[in-house]
Formats: sequence, C-alpha cells, structure tokens
Amino acid sequence: MLLSKPTSHSPSTALGRLKWEACGTLRISALNLTGSGFCRLEYNGSKFLSYNAIMKALRQSLRQKRLDINPSDRVKFAKQLLPQAQNIVNFENGLKVALYLPNNGEIDPKYIVNFLKNQGISTYLPVLDGKSLNFAKIGENFRKNRFGIKEPVSTDIINADQLDILFMPLVGFDKDKNRIGMGGGFYDRTLAFKKCQQEFKNPKLIGLAFDCQQVEQLEVQEWDVPLDGIITPNQIL
Repeated sequence: MLLSKPTSHSPSTALGRLKWEACGTLRISALNLTGSGFCRLEYNGSKFLSYNAIMKALRQSLRQKRLDINPSDRVKFAKQLLPQAQNIVNFENGLKVALYLPNNGEIDPKYIVNFLKNQGISTYLPVLDGKSLNFAKIGENFRKNRFGIKEPVSTDIINADQLDILFMPLVGFDKDKNRIGMGGGFYDRTLAFKKCQQEFKNPKLIGLAFDCQQVEQLEVQEWDVPLDGIITPNQIL
C-alpha cells in the first residue's frame, strides 16, 4: 500500500477563521463552497468565553455549513472523493479499510465503498464499544446504535490496529491536518495507541470533508490524534 501526497492538486479554497476579540465578540467565519462569500456567527457579550464554548460554537457553525449543501452538490462532491483517494492510496487486495455511514450532513464515502467492494477489498464500519469504537465488516444486516446510526450486524469485528486504512468523518480541519469531530471523543480514544507508537504504520488515517469545513487554525489538544491526510472534493492535504 502506498500513501503519499501528490506534488500538485487543485487550488485550496480560502480559509475560515475563528477569532476571539477583546471587545467580547466571537466571530466564526467560513467561506462558502464557491469562495465568494462568508457565513458568519457572532456572539456578543462582556464575559470571556471558555475553550469549550468556543469549540461548541465552531462545531455548530461548521455543521450548519455542511447541512446547507444542496442535494445535487452533495452527490457531485461525493463522487469527487474517489479519484482523490485513488491519487494517494494504492488500493491493493488484502487491505482492510474502514469508512463510515454519513450522519448530520457528513460527506458521503459511498463511491469509495462501492469501488472497494468491486475490487474485493474488505470494508468495515465503526461500531460502538462503550466509549470507543471497534470495526465490523459490512454485510447485509444493520441495526441502529444509541445515536441512531446504523451499524453492521457482523461476527467479523476487529480493532482499529488491525485496519490498514481508516477514512474518518470530521466537522472541521486545518491545513496542518488537525481535525475536530462531533465532540464525543470516540475516534481519539480508539486511536490513542497511535500517539504511543514509535514508528506507527497502521491504520493510515484519512479525513473526508467538504471544502467549506476548513478553518484557518485549530488548537491542538493533548488527546488529539493527528491525521495522515485529508481529502476534500478539491484538495488533498
């Protein structure tokens, strides 16, 4: 398997910005899909906002941004993920690849899933295991977890360290491949072992997102697990 950054890719859209100003105004801005305008959320108040409050507001803004994408664009952007993934990953027989079922406006990886199935590559989906995740092979039968997300009913369940590639959803990201999720910490807890590996190889972690989910810079926390790459319809990081 090969994972490498290409020498060139489509130009990046302009970045969003998260800024705390002394006057007590929080502004969260993210360019729209065409890069021609801003979606801005403002909070006015005299009290200092905690990090958790800022991140909550940022998540709400970015989640709404992806929810606002119309259905036809969703299909178009989802289709663009497959050639982007093929640019950086050599999909070989014998690989174990995990993806996800889209929820709350997440970009849909189904065209990658269909390609992998046609190639005979084993595909997995996350299943809840307490406050962490395991991964179940995709079959015909599903059941909903406590969050209402479908999970495969499978006897072939593996741990994250048995995967070769993990395509992950995200709420926001920056140019340094930092990621924020929904805030539950499931992926960070599941992948904490990668921060301890001296020469970590597997799984390769690749985030999938719309371009409008990019922000200027995210504050890295000690529990955050860095990604190996991020793919959007128009860029590869």
